[in-house]
Amino acid sequence: MAGLIVHEWIERHGGSENVVDSMATAFPDAAIHCLWNNAPDRFPGRTVTESWMSKTPLRRSKAFALPFMPSTWYRTDISEAEFVLVSSHLFAHHVGAKDAASGPPRFVYVHTPGRYIWTPELDARGDNPVTRAAAPLLKKIDRRRALEGADFAANSDYIRNRVSNSWGVDARVIHPPVRVGLLQSESDWRNRLNEEDRQVAEALPPNFILGASRFVDYKRLDVAIRAGELADLPVVLAGAGPQLAELQQKASTASVPVTFVHRPSDELLFSLYQQAALLVFAAVEDFGIMPVEAMSLGTPVLVIAEGGASESVRALSGGSVIETLDDSAIKVGISESLGLDMTVARASAGRKFGPERFERDVKIWVKDGIAL
Repeated sequence: MAGLIVHEWIERHGGSENVVDSMATAFPDAAIHCLWNNAPDRFPGRTVTESWMSKTPLRRSKAFALPFMPSTWYRTDISEAEFVLVSSHLFAHHVGAKDAASGPPRFVYVHTPGRYIWTPELDARGDNPVTRAAAPLLKKIDRRRALEGADFAANSDYIRNRVSNSWGVDARVIHPPVRVGLLQSESDWRNRLNEEDRQVAEALPPNFILGASRFVDYKRLDVAIRAGELADLPVVLAGAGPQLAELQQKASTASVPVTFVHRPSDELLFSLYQQAALLVFAAVEDFGIMPVEAMSLGTPVLVIAEGGASESVRALSGGSVIETLDDSAIKVGISESLGLDMTVARASAGRKFGPERFERDVKIWVKDGIAL
């Protein structure tokens, strides 16, 4: 089936890039197109084409490139594809809209409607003056393009609702792929650590609350520190980002020890999941890969009800979902989660969230759509 996979831009690391990896596995004959490609060795042996932006300085500044993206996607020629499978978190779903009536069927997998313009409070890049000035017009264009006949899937019920509210279209839900098989291939990830990571792991307390993500405000890693205080357990914060100094200040006055693990490797992060008593994940996320990773390794998770992370915790019965982040709710969540039997969560994680499930569901979605 000669299709075309479209993605905003390609980086070496990223959750949306992992989705494109699984799309490429599902459709091995499909070519890939993006605005620019910062990981040219990511898809060996496959045709990957780029837009005119890849040859300009715009590729180095998404905020300044943003006003040019809608028209670029709109004019992209997709006529030779049998179908187009789009991975969109900004404007990629506009691809080929110039010839929407006569072109191939388009299947748009939505990570989120563009945060820059629809929910800038969740993405500081939306506070750029260029983006703020362009947002009203971009919203109008974005909604118009979404109404031009594509078939949509969202990565969570939470994003399905955002798609409906932003664009006025419905979407099925296909949860993104999580590397469950890889995670469960090692019973103790400490066995796979290099010497430097092993020293980090061995220096950690034997029982701790884990917070892991980029160190940015909306990730709410301060809640992990507070959970440790309420549970009287040490805290480990893993990641990196601009909020480091602020988190270090909070840690210095906390009533429990707080350890920072800077930019953990995958192996070290997996080891942290396994060693932790509880992962506290208080961010309002579109889906939330980390909670599924932790639950697949047998670690319970505490999440906030708002956002997509609550869906996986409820699906796997792998932790606690709390409505608010006040002390009383966090205490209840900790009590419900610590010591939870994670046997069922571990056993069902791959079936419900693994890459094979995602690839199967995407192939059914596309093939059924083409057959209509």
